[in-house]
Amino acid sequence: MPSSCLTAAARSQYLLDLLAQLPDPQKRWGRRHSLAGLLAVGIAAVTAGSRSFAAIGQWAADAGADVLAGLGAVRGPAEESTFRRAFALISAGVPGQVIGAWLHTRATQAGGRLVIAVDGKAVRGARNGEEKAPHLVAALAHGIGAVLGQAAVDAKSNEIPAVRELLKAFTDLAGAVITAGALHTQSDTAQAITGRHAGCVMTVKANMPALYKQLKKLPWAAIPAT
Repeated sequence: MPSSCLTAAARSQYLLDLLAQLPDPQKRWGRRHSLAGLLAVGIAAVTAGSRSFAAIGQWAADAGADVLAGLGAVRGPAEESTFRRAFALISAGVPGQVIGAWLHTRATQAGGRLVIAVDGKAVRGARNGEEKAPHLVAALAHGIGAVLGQAAVDAKSNEIPAVRELLKAFTDLAGAVITAGALHTQSDTAQAITGRHAGCVMTVKANMPALYKQLKKLPWAAIPAT
């Protein structure tokens, strides 16, 4: 179903469906709130600007019964400590993967194709003493400007293999177009994309003289601009 046809309630329900697939490690005895509902409320609170568990708890307390029910928290707001325990139970990358899968359903298409940009950057404000700030590569959906997925760059490596690993996380790239900067203009990366039945648009600079020379010879003036 196209994302434009999904109502806000349907999108919320689909997010809950994804979250409900996560195993709930909470003890059944005395459990008041479902893990999916706690995570959904936490995600909504952070999206609304909450930057701490205390702020998430306050957002939940102020949200109202209807809003909480729409997010799967049918038993009312949880305490700050409950949110803290719930997020501690899951791997740090899990919420990002779930949100990425959810946003994938909302990504708009250009010319009938899903267009995804891959790029990397260091995380600002995350440097710890002598340690460098983490470096991430992300897949960004054109149109909605949302990150569909991201992966950490190994400290002893670079963005090139990290992008290939990131693209493996997408179950379906058929028909999509991947755009990337000159760093990722590599035959292995291009083959990894086209092997998934997707297309790619990559930048070629003069530091790749053979390919650059071949491209310069193409009849660019005769190619219609659309």
